[in-house]
Amino acid sequence: MFIPTTQKEMKALGWASLDIILVTGDAYIDSPFMGVALIGKVLLDQGYRVGIIGQPDLTTDKDIARLGEPSLFWGITGGCVDSMVANYTALKKKRRSDDHTPGGVNNRRPDRAVIAYANLVRRYFKETRPIVLGGIEASLRRIAHYDFWSNSVRRSILFDARADYLLYGMAHGSILKFASALKEKKPPAGLKGLAWISKEKAGLELPSYEAVQKSKDDYIKAFRLFYENNDPFTAQTLCQKHQDRYLVINPPEACSTTEELDHIHGLGFERDLHPFHQPGGRVRALDTIRFSIPTHYGCYGECRFCAIAVHQGRTVCSRSEGSILEEAKTLSRLPDFKGYILDLGGPTANMYGYECKKKLEKGACKDKGCLFPSPCKSLCPDHSKQLGLLRKIERLPGVKKVFISSGIRYDLIFSDTQTGEAYLEKIVADHVSGQMKIAPEHTAPHVLALMGKQPVEHLLKFKQQFDRLSKKAGKPQFLTYYLIAAHPGCRLKDMQDLKRFCIENLKTIPEQVQIFTPTPSTWSTLMYYTETDPFSGKPLFVEKDPKEKEKQKLAVTAKPLGKKGRR
Repeated sequence: MFIPTTQKEMKALGWASLDIILVTGDAYIDSPFMGVALIGKVLLDQGYRVGIIGQPDLTTDKDIARLGEPSLFWGITGGCVDSMVANYTALKKKRRSDDHTPGGVNNRRPDRAVIAYANLVRRYFKETRPIVLGGIEASLRRIAHYDFWSNSVRRSILFDARADYLLYGMAHGSILKFASALKEKKPPAGLKGLAWISKEKAGLELPSYEAVQKSKDDYIKAFRLFYENNDPFTAQTLCQKHQDRYLVINPPEACSTTEELDHIHGLGFERDLHPFHQPGGRVRALDTIRFSIPTHYGCYGECRFCAIAVHQGRTVCSRSEGSILEEAKTLSRLPDFKGYILDLGGPTANMYGYECKKKLEKGACKDKGCLFPSPCKSLCPDHSKQLGLLRKIERLPGVKKVFISSGIRYDLIFSDTQTGEAYLEKIVADHVSGQMKIAPEHTAPHVLALMGKQPVEHLLKFKQQFDRLSKKAGKPQFLTYYLIAAHPGCRLKDMQDLKRFCIENLKTIPEQVQIFTPTPSTWSTLMYYTETDPFSGKPLFVEKDPKEKEKQKLAVTAKPLGKKGRR
């Protein structure tokens, strides 16, 4: 069933009022890929009466008040993407389209959506139930952070939104504990995965908001302590003073178990846009997520421009084979299913089904990464589970093809001496839709090191293997390379060298080049703001001129001039 969005739906269920109302910057798509739908179903499963308001009008109360007032709390999220990333390009130009808005026109999601929606609730419900922030936008802005769009260090979003609490991370379990605490009229302040505001300091104190505003050294110190305390096993409670009050961040909630993930994904999703939003037109996000299956959460790659480590976590939590097979069977029974599962994966597809045993027992290492500068020997990559899963899904009645569209880490494939080669051969032969997307991001050694990415030798080896296996399978397939321009430490010459490398070694002129966007809670954003390599303490070149950033991108994507001066 769809979670109610109107009074009519509430009455059909016999509900006179709601316990919880969730407000989101996306149109409401009932899919496990949509955080608000997943959290809503988790709460609904435990007997809470839940409603969802998607993309409310900010100018009136017609949307925000249409479900009444909840008896427990308001849950607010900006949506699946940070609203500033959704609304602006890396050059701060307004985006015209939005894949999570009906009709595709970017005219429904406000800037700083979490703050806008919290203010909307306060405007029409003065002394209301607690307002709880969640989702990627709130999660990554939970401490004082550099904001690229205003070019300033902003307070924790809890203060700017004037909200009561923030549940960071995936919140599969913490949302239930939080709802239970409010229902039983108990203080929720001790819950894992919760951030809140206190008059008293608690735990390990970070440099204050005022200090990180004034001193980049203090900013680096605060971020380092924040980043190092993101593992459920080892994290301490953190606090950060904002004027005369303290932001308190409790340690993260534990990674969901396989059994918990299986239960969540078996709650029954419509995999469609709620009828309330359908008159507005098609939502393009459905084109990719409707017939895709998430197999796991988390990523131990820790690319320094990526925030997954501080949102989903560094521990990979996988669903069981049986649960995924059941979801594939459900897809195959949908009336408009054509036999193609468009993606079977997660943040990184080939991290499914294995983790470092030490990490599962003691937490992630503080002094080294799992993959950078090279895969840790304790990790023991094993592709056999995903390999077996693929074979079983493609044998299901009604399934013609299973594609792997999520990114893969080829260094993990090479580190798996038992099944890595067989896995790659299977992927290339049966699970590529003409092109495989990979993300080397750059080729200059010093830029790759700052990004926390594997050496370029791995890329060359992978291309060689991909070409050989494609030829063996008799398929004219090719690789699509995702690259980043203007990352901290990257100069124009580095991009010119990158293009030369691509022409000479990859035999292509890449088209998928994006300009680096500094988003909150990443090491790369810290480098951008402080113009310092936080790992060496040395000054770092950072390109901040928009025109020069564009030049870096064009240095790779521009086609050679023809005889008549045309590209």
